Amino acid sequence: MDDGERDVGVAVVGGGQAGLATGYFLRRAGVDFVILDDRDRPGGAWTEYWDSLRLFSPAGHSMLPGWWMPAEEGHEYPSAQHVTWYLTEYERRYGLPVQRPVRVERVERETDGTRLRVATDRGAWRARHVVSTTGSWAAPHLPDLPGREVFTGRQLHTVDYRNPGEFTGKRVVVVGGGNSAAQIIAEISLVADTTWVASRPPRFMPDDVDARALFDLATRRGRGEGGPGLGDLGDIVMVPSVREARDRGVLKADPMFERLTPDGVAWADGSSLECDAILWCTGFRPALDHLAPLGVVDEHGRVPVEGNRSVAEPRLSLVGYGDWTGFASATLIGAGRTAKGAVAAITDALAHEDGK
Repeated sequence: MDDGERDVGVAVVGGGQAGLATGYFLRRAGVDFVILDDRDRPGGAWTEYWDSLRLFSPAGHSMLPGWWMPAEEGHEYPSAQHVTWYLTEYERRYGLPVQRPVRVERVERETDGTRLRVATDRGAWRARHVVSTTGSWAAPHLPDLPGREVFTGRQLHTVDYRNPGEFTGKRVVVVGGGNSAAQIIAEISLVADTTWVASRPPRFMPDDVDARALFDLATRRGRGEGGPGLGDLGDIVMVPSVREARDRGVLKADPMFERLTPDGVAWADGSSLECDAILWCTGFRPALDHLAPLGVVDEHGRVPVEGNRSVAEPRLSLVGYGDWTGFASATLIGAGRTAKGAVAAITDALAHEDGK
């Protein structure tokens, strides 16, 4: 690949699940497009998850458009390694034009006002439309609590965690009330003295309900149909490791502490706890720094959209960042559903621009 400037109908920024789903529909629509991915290999953020991660739904409910994910032998809930394999094969199966590694540095308006310029470390693409699908894995969130700079132990985020071996015999505080925290503390607690802390009491799904029911419920709510009070997509799914941890009495979360101390954490009531490490399972923010030149990101770190298109810059669409870009759009199956609508709007806009 040369490092000059190229013209393209649509430039997709990001080659993970949302980028591939977008590419699938762009290819079906016959649009000239490219997918720019900053990673060395296929799989998106799935290549960087912790070793034991499991999806919250079986393979048959965790697919991208066009090809159902095959089951992983011996497991009802697929591993991150299986999802990486699936995305790799998906990209090959549909011959998607992914360029990697290409780091997108900024998206800006061309001076003539007709295109968006996608500047990268490998040259630039001049695109009639841009779809941002960078997700949030590259933008981990840490709460702004007093004392974070004075704590002398280790502080890690979910993005830094791989397996429990390094915590053997340690005292570990796991912070966060979602699925990541539950799955991680389930295995760290087998080798370490753990304390779970969350800003609100974690909500657990019934043992016989997984994310299939949650996604169906979210879909019905999005259509205004309502539905039974099962919960939402942030509730903890009782995959086997989490059920086992519950049965051991591990999944009991304390209220959030007020501050960090040099050797641990302290609560507002004066109580404290010494620990060797704090693992922050405290979520992510949308990774949107590349859109700064367009001036479309608001004070909440999001892009105001109508459907999936930026209100301030209609040549920009966003897929896969969460419910503000489509119900469950950060999930595998949700990315496909929202990408379909985004591409339909783009093809309509291209046809209008061409006078068709």
